[in-house]
Amino acid sequence: MIFGFLGGLGLFLYGMSIMSDGLQKAAGDRMRRILEALTGKVWKGVLVGTLVTAVIQSSSAATVMLVSFVNAGLMTLRQAIGVIYGANIGTTITAQIIAFKLTDWALPAIGIGFLITLIAKRRTHRYTGQIILGFGLLFLGMEVMKEAATPLEQSPVFAGWIAQLSGKPLVGVLVGVVFTALIQSSSATTGVLLAIAAKGLISLEAAIPVLFGANIGTCVTALLASIGTSRTAKRTAVAHVVFNSVGTVVFLLFRQPFTQAVLMVSRTDDLPRLIANSHTLFNVANTLIWLPLTGVMVKIVTSLVRGPEIEIAADAKYLDHRMLDTPSVALQMAVKEATHMADLVKQMLAKTREAFFDGNTGQLEDVDNIEDKVDRLKDQTIVYLSTLLSQRTLTRAQSSKLAGLMHAISDIERLADHTQNIGGYALEKSGKSLPFSEDAIQELARVYDSVVELFDISVEGLAAWDKSKLDRVWEYEDWIDNAKDTLRSNHIVRLNKGTCFPGSGIVFIEVINNLERMADHCINIAEAVLNHKGPPTSDEENGHDHIAISDWFGRAD
Repeated sequence: MIFGFLGGLGLFLYGMSIMSDGLQKAAGDRMRRILEALTGKVWKGVLVGTLVTAVIQSSSAATVMLVSFVNAGLMTLRQAIGVIYGANIGTTITAQIIAFKLTDWALPAIGIGFLITLIAKRRTHRYTGQIILGFGLLFLGMEVMKEAATPLEQSPVFAGWIAQLSGKPLVGVLVGVVFTALIQSSSATTGVLLAIAAKGLISLEAAIPVLFGANIGTCVTALLASIGTSRTAKRTAVAHVVFNSVGTVVFLLFRQPFTQAVLMVSRTDDLPRLIANSHTLFNVANTLIWLPLTGVMVKIVTSLVRGPEIEIAADAKYLDHRMLDTPSVALQMAVKEATHMADLVKQMLAKTREAFFDGNTGQLEDVDNIEDKVDRLKDQTIVYLSTLLSQRTLTRAQSSKLAGLMHAISDIERLADHTQNIGGYALEKSGKSLPFSEDAIQELARVYDSVVELFDISVEGLAAWDKSKLDRVWEYEDWIDNAKDTLRSNHIVRLNKGTCFPGSGIVFIEVINNLERMADHCINIAEAVLNHKGPPTSDEENGHDHIAISDWFGRAD
């Protein structure tokens, strides 16, 4: 009986994992875009949390994602709290589906799902097959658990234990907390309750406290994920605990009216359906209670996790290895980190310009320090993307984006190197008091500023991953190429006239060379986005899930 029950639970959890993975792949970047569209309105956060959790079939995964977003500064605490409310509602969808008693369809679903994944050529069809396969395994696990529980129908010991649960709701809450914390899934706890309820082995009064405890136990995942994060991220995890714990206390005090409300709303004596409805009603009612009290929730979690917000000392601001299981989100984190690197390079460009054209070489020590940080960020981000590539089966569009990101990150790091080189020539110009004509300074300044503008356009397109923002890059490329030749010709004329000092001429030419290469790297960044292969058309879907990263190599340095 024990092995049968554990085997059924394993099938249930595995089926849920496969179904969730298929749903996430089918949703693609839409889930990330939905989260990014979140505004300060808490009620919108509730809707987003409900939708996203219904898609990924896990409130724990949704809350871990929130902790990561808040830690990365992509979402405020107030926004995250609204999504937490919705995540608790969204996770009840699983119980509602299970309560339909579709176990007779389990084996056909497994067979059909497997065949679709085996023979389908289009990715969307394969994802659909994966969802159906996971659905079938989930219900097969339910059936195995029900059959394993059959001997308990005649067990007086088990009957007495269930009677104690009915009379001691705190024990039921504790059972729900511990069991859910161990298996990291409130949906699985609900599934177990529905399995034994189908055999008539538990009453609604005994099941409700266990459901309450399951909602608290599922918070453990987010609490573990918040270790080592910012204070705001910790407050997000604690808000999940406060939401479910206070709700449990309130509804335990009013357990009898709550039970009557479930019976009145359900209008059925089907016990699994009553338990599923109890799960949904608890989370909906709890959300309605907390929705107008969101400000109070913020004050509570702020008082529980005290202290000012302090930025984590790590180099990477956005990379979060907990997001590697959600490729669309992990890729967006990497884009954010690439933009962070670009912001550092912009600081270098400003300081180097001041050093070269204004003679303020005291800035150059900062330039060296920032360049070191950019190098570290490049290594960390490449490792992050390599881990994503090795751990997950990416879609064609995601593989293309990952490859382009790897090159864009390398180009940003090379821009930092060339900027540091110009800083070195600024130091040489100042240290040797090399004279530059007014014409030479103006010419170099115009090209330098044009490269900075080109870099800004390329980074804007990269940050938004939007090809439409990159239309102007070719104008700058043509202008800079022409300016390079013009500046060299003008330099030769000045040398012949004797208005240019030879030592200054060497620095002049080297700065031009570095600016030219910087422009090339800006173009490479733009091409990483422009060459990105988006979601495939119907004619393109007959192929492999991956594009070869080697296809990206060989571009101009």
